[in-house]
Amino acid sequence: MIRSSMVAAFVASLTLSTGVLAGGGHGAHWGYEGPEGPEHWAELSKEYATCGTGTRQSPIDIPAAISAKLPVIKFDFEHATLEILNNGHTIQVNHDEDSSITVSGEQFDLLQFHFHTPSENTVGGKHHDMELHMVHKSAKGQLAVVGVFMEAGKKNEVLSNIWEHMPANAGDKKKVSSVRIHPADLLPADRSYSRFNGSLTTPPCSEGVKWFVMTNPIEVSAEQVKRFAKAISENNRPTQPLNGRFVLTEP
Repeated sequence: MIRSSMVAAFVASLTLSTGVLAGGGHGAHWGYEGPEGPEHWAELSKEYATCGTGTRQSPIDIPAAISAKLPVIKFDFEHATLEILNNGHTIQVNHDEDSSITVSGEQFDLLQFHFHTPSENTVGGKHHDMELHMVHKSAKGQLAVVGVFMEAGKKNEVLSNIWEHMPANAGDKKKVSSVRIHPADLLPADRSYSRFNGSLTTPPCSEGVKWFVMTNPIEVSAEQVKRFAKAISENNRPTQPLNGRFVLTEP
């Protein structure tokens, strides 16, 4: 398992890549609109070429997927002191405890989770109000993301604790010793999911990422969605072609 100090060092070294990885501010500047928006990412730097040439890009529109018996995702999450970052592209919560998921015997350690509005992945062409991405990495360097849709409804108490300490300015980071967050509290009770191979959803759009998107959304209040949008603005990459990829889902 990746130890806490190793996780912290890894997260600190990441380039700004909010679709899956988010951290420091290296590489060509990019955004979500105008000449630095998604349709221009591949033009901004040769390091971002995959954003235009990749064939297994994320996010996707999840179709009427192939029904399959998928392995259970074992969630082994621990409480952690809230460490929250506004990196200019998303609100990110770093995780410094030994939390992980295990799928088909392979363990992936939780590094961080962050948010998008509206959702990046869609279902039948429709967005949810928000989407949570939990970013994991195996000992072999394989990345895996658990996606959780969020839809307007009742107030989410876990999100309230996070939003209360949301940094207002890009680059600001806080560690709040009085607040402990349990990532499992942001998962739906029903853990059925869709499975596909994809990429980072931001530059450099690297492929080879395992995606596990929960079928059922969790609820957040409309006010919580608005507060995030006010701080970050819309931060979703448009869906990308499947290019023959299979999407598997539990019946």
